[in-house]
Amino acid sequence: MPLNLQQAEFVRSAAGPRDFPRDSLPQVVFAGRSNVGKSSVINRLLNRKNFARVGAAPGKTTHINYFRIDGKLYLVDLPGYGYAKVSHQEKERWARLIQSWFDDSGLMSLGILIVDSRHKPSADDVVMADYFKATGRPFAVVANKLDKLKKSEIDPNMTLIRETLALDESVKLIPFSAEKGAGKEDLIHLILNETGMI
Repeated sequence: MPLNLQQAEFVRSAAGPRDFPRDSLPQVVFAGRSNVGKSSVINRLLNRKNFARVGAAPGKTTHINYFRIDGKLYLVDLPGYGYAKVSHQEKERWARLIQSWFDDSGLMSLGILIVDSRHKPSADDVVMADYFKATGRPFAVVANKLDKLKKSEIDPNMTLIRETLALDESVKLIPFSAEKGAGKEDLIHLILNETGMI
């Protein structure tokens, strides 16, 4: 494989635009609601238990966290949105931080929006999908918690996600289980492909 996912290092937590790395390495950004299992998806990709911190309480990621993989690309973990029990002021700060990241058009190589495969995407998920669409950069949707669905629920739920987020056919929708590893190879292949590693 052209990328050694075992070679992962935490680089920094960015509190503002001055902290964003601009060293021309591809940046793959992960976004999702605070209890959707975003850190667990990253940990599953890297075969690490607690590399990206998994919080017992949603909303543990309050900065933009950067992980450098094999010296070749960054995985970028945005603060979760939605359920976190934090002040309105803190949510506003997160919103400004995320907005400043998206406003910097040279940063994103690939966007990954993580949603819960069991539920219709929330209004916040729709807003985040629109953020990704507005960049004009490639993005994909990962429907996590697949292991919690019955087989008969998978196709209808994927259709509902695609329709709710108004995804056109070019946007890949990957059924995923951070718990069991389903969808991991598809996601790795997509990341390698979109960042020019293969």
